[in-house]
Amino acid sequence: MGLMGKVYLVGAGPGDAGLLTMRGAELLRRADVVIYDALVNRELLALAPEAAEVIFGGKRPRDQAIPQEELNRLLAEKSRDGKTVVRLKGGDPYIFGRGGEEAAGLKQDGIPFEVVPGISSIIAAPSYAGIPLTHREHCSSFTVITGHEDPDKDESALDWERIAREPGTKVFLMGVERIGKIAAALKANGLPSDTPAAMVRWGTMGRQQTITATVGTLADEAAKADFKAPAVTIIGSVSTLRDTLNWFENRPLFGQRVVVTRNRREAGKLSGQLRDFGAEVLEIPTIKIMPPSSNEPLIEAITGIGSYDWIIFTSANGVEHFFDYFFKAFRDVRALGSVRFAAVGPATAKKLREHHLNIDLMPEVYTAAATAKALLDTQNIENISVLLARAEQANPELPRLLEDKGAIVDDIAFYRTEPETADRNGAAQEFEENGADWITFASSSAVKNFDARFDLAKRCADNPSLKLASIGPETTKALKELGLKPTVKAKAHTIDGLASALLKK
Repeated sequence: MGLMGKVYLVGAGPGDAGLLTMRGAELLRRADVVIYDALVNRELLALAPEAAEVIFGGKRPRDQAIPQEELNRLLAEKSRDGKTVVRLKGGDPYIFGRGGEEAAGLKQDGIPFEVVPGISSIIAAPSYAGIPLTHREHCSSFTVITGHEDPDKDESALDWERIAREPGTKVFLMGVERIGKIAAALKANGLPSDTPAAMVRWGTMGRQQTITATVGTLADEAAKADFKAPAVTIIGSVSTLRDTLNWFENRPLFGQRVVVTRNRREAGKLSGQLRDFGAEVLEIPTIKIMPPSSNEPLIEAITGIGSYDWIIFTSANGVEHFFDYFFKAFRDVRALGSVRFAAVGPATAKKLREHHLNIDLMPEVYTAAATAKALLDTQNIENISVLLARAEQANPELPRLLEDKGAIVDDIAFYRTEPETADRNGAAQEFEENGADWITFASSSAVKNFDARFDLAKRCADNPSLKLASIGPETTKALKELGLKPTVKAKAHTIDGLASALLKK
């Protein structure tokens, strides 16, 4: 029998992926098996290794994919197989969940386990709605109650009289469908009908909704807004602070769902900026980076690196993969000799600087024509030897322009791109089912691959409100070839420029 694995009961937090703990993220990155619940943000699943087995646990009323007893057995079986198992639970594993039962089952079966607490929606949802649960001018305590219990049942575990007269804020987790009965029970036991109240749905997410009312009007307001689970109810005078402290819902892109089409390794910066602006981000990578079809041309280029006058990089990926191959052949960067470097775009230049190399040339506009012109303005390029280190099947315009002026160009593929069809974070499914407000494109290949997967032109025709954002001329050109026009174009052809462009519409 091999070594036994271990089960980690990890709190995924309230919904915002950024609220996962560092320990939770660390465990996801080395998980062999991930079993997640319905209220877990599926974006977190992308942290797990590609080889990890991902299983939906389905913990919602009337939507339970795996019965609890069977789920307990599954945790034990996977652990006995020597696997590192992450049981990913919404909020905190032990707060109004069944984490305690799962831990007890593991203990009974002799399975090693660890509990990683998570941020509960009890505190997170009110905070993101601008409602502090305690405040010196309002109250110094709060009470948390499950809203799943029916106040009208004959034998209630809840003391409604005590709850009604208890000072401080009252927080009901869940119970949206019973809010009328809950409010009636509180009023019947002495809580004034005009006590301020609020409900927060999908707390901490880009689709968060908040309503404010009183205990007497809350049920009617919830029905009017068609409020449904998951939601947190806050009762108490702290609810009135929302007008002053509401920060999350006041951000410029709040309520906007934005698709980011960059590959997984590069999506982070754009996604982070858009989230800071308040958007709900769906990361749907359109390409994945793969080795080139043949290594022979790049090996020849690397071997003869000292013969080149210029190396032109058109992307950060080109820089990264060039040096991966270079340092397999040479241990010393001085083997580059006196070659000079051209970088198309600040991200490419930044990647070169990470290798402590100066950039000798960067065009002001990040196009093939501008790059060729910038090189021509620098020197006569007749018989100059140029290595163009970039992707396989890239736009042929740049080498053609250089060769027309007499340059000797080796257009070498150091990587290739393939269409990405996987949906590890569930974003593609979410887009298919619920659409988006924006789609951002940072390359022409992203446009082409997104169109191949989702039929972009048809989607735009079917959804006239769908807006498109382009990072630059090449990307805009690819959209125009589909008969589409970008709603906004980045003024600066950078990720910062692309993010800022959305704010101006």
